[in-house]
Amino acid sequence: MLGIGRGSREGVISLEASIKNCGRTKQWSVALRLLREGLRLGVQLVPGHYIAIASACRKGGQWQHALSVLSDMWKAKLEPNVISYNVGISACEKGGQWQRALALLSEMWEAKLRDAGGEAGSQRHQLQRWDQRVREGRAVAAALVSTTTLGSARARRASSGSGRLRC
Repeated sequence: MLGIGRGSREGVISLEASIKNCGRTKQWSVALRLLREGLRLGVQLVPGHYIAIASACRKGGQWQHALSVLSDMWKAKLEPNVISYNVGISACEKGGQWQRALALLSEMWEAKLRDAGGEAGSQRHQLQRWDQRVREGRAVAAALVSTTTLGSARARRASSGSGRLRC
């Protein structure tokens, strides 16, 4: 699949370039195959490889695969960084997985990783707003259910003649 040699610098660069190209063209499944091929050939993978593959998965709408690739990176004893967390958070966001995104953000802050460019702070703010909207939506839904249930009970009593309605 790839014309790369075991452990060669050219092979590492070629692999990363091929993976990044997959990200640009949203070919996440090809990026995953390149990862397996690189592992099979014994290429010394670096965080950039994993991040590029996870990013390709994110761009292709495959948040589960993106998180799986990042998990593989951590299992390979490669240290997560702000970029890897941002890719995971962004993949979760794109997939509507706000709770997972918040968990990753919390994990990132516990690891005391900071983004000097402010991207992580911006994403944190966006996720906090999203979480707040979800909480507000749940509160409104609970109030509607409560009002509907109370209204139904009053209507049943009124129709059965068992008591008068009170406002």
